[in-house]
Amino acid sequence: MTYDTGSPDRRSLHERIAADLREEIMSGDLAAGASLPSTVQLKERFDASNATIQKALQLLKDERLVVGRAGAAVTVREHRQRTMRPASYMAPAPSGDPYRWLTEAAKLGAPDTSLLDVRETSAPADVAAPLRISGEETVVLREQVLTLDDDPVELVKSYYPMAIARGTTITEKRKIRGGTPALLAELGFPPRTSVDRVSARVPTQEQYRALKLPSDLPVLRTLRVVFSDDERPIEATVMVKAGHLYELQYEFSAE
Repeated sequence: MTYDTGSPDRRSLHERIAADLREEIMSGDLAAGASLPSTVQLKERFDASNATIQKALQLLKDERLVVGRAGAAVTVREHRQRTMRPASYMAPAPSGDPYRWLTEAAKLGAPDTSLLDVRETSAPADVAAPLRISGEETVVLREQVLTLDDDPVELVKSYYPMAIARGTTITEKRKIRGGTPALLAELGFPPRTSVDRVSARVPTQEQYRALKLPSDLPVLRTLRVVFSDDERPIEATVMVKAGHLYELQYEFSAE
């Protein structure tokens, strides 16, 4: 059954073609390493010109979903969409070990982190509320970009209440061995539970540049609040990643 919402698709034809092919790639109907239909087949399927088909394919190339060269078939990239498991890197790393995100991401490629800034600032409203701080209070912000095989994966902004961060290495512009979960545990605030709020959004200018996005495709925005003993909020982090390249996997048990 089809539904006519009365709202026409105002995207250009090549954008609509790219959208349909993108869905087939991300759903796995076009598997990693598989060849896309030929230009002739795509022209017939979408009733489009050669130029329009080429523009659609170029969008997918720019998005790093497919690869192709003159005279050869366009194929789906091996790593068309990576699955990230947030629960696997929430716990503190064992003493002396790298931050758990680095350990987990190493299963997918060569990971790295780049610390962009550490400063005292006011918190956005949706961060201040779960941290239970007023608009007048400041927090410590640690901002970084996570990369995989030299490609930016995630723009991360972590906020810490001053009552916890003051006088610790959280306030210093340098990487923390084992990551902040390990440091928070050492300070007497072991992470116990976390609450994620995930939404899809149009990227901001900052996110567009930091993640080197090819277009205004939606990004996945996760607001994670971490709680310690007695349900005390100890960290709130906003994580943004390209929605067409990454997905999040969560596991749940029946209550």
